[in-house]
Amino acid sequence: MSAIAKARSASRSEDPPASGPAASSATEPSPAPKERTPDKGRAASGVPFLLDFFPLEGPEQTRVARFYERLKEGHLSTTRCRRCGSLHWPPRVACPRCHAEELDWTDLPSTGRIYAFSAVLAGAPLGMESDVPFAVGLVDLDGVPLRVFGRIDGRPWDELRVGGAVRVESFNLPDGRVFYRFRSVD
Repeated sequence: MSAIAKARSASRSEDPPASGPAASSATEPSPAPKERTPDKGRAASGVPFLLDFFPLEGPEQTRVARFYERLKEGHLSTTRCRRCGSLHWPPRVACPRCHAEELDWTDLPSTGRIYAFSAVLAGAPLGMESDVPFAVGLVDLDGVPLRVFGRIDGRPWDELRVGGAVRVESFNLPDGRVFYRFRSVD
């Protein structure tokens, strides 16, 4: 059963029992209510599963698990189509250009320039409330025709500038997952 199906199943099992004429005519007794656990329907990070900002990363949850394996090794990577040569972001399981499924993993440059950014001053995703304010933005990676979105750390948001140099870094989440962000270096 997928993680989404489990989350949906968990939320259904917590619904109140039905009442009214249809419910009273049932021939089977109602099952005993399941004991609620504090983390039911929650991702490993502790936030509700469907609101978790970071994706599930294992091969049992995603066909791009290699992306997360490479991040754990310190490399931002993506897929390139063997047939037409197109480079993809985000990584894919099929080429959006020619629909081929023969893709190779390739590491991306670790440096780039800020194309645009914005500050998150309020309303941060669950689990990031204590980080406010912080910056997110689009980064043009050096040497490849890709513009990648991510968090930008390393200096206050009001000191960042369009065209500023950044480098990619991976970081570990408390639950064992990994993700990437950009760090201002100029």
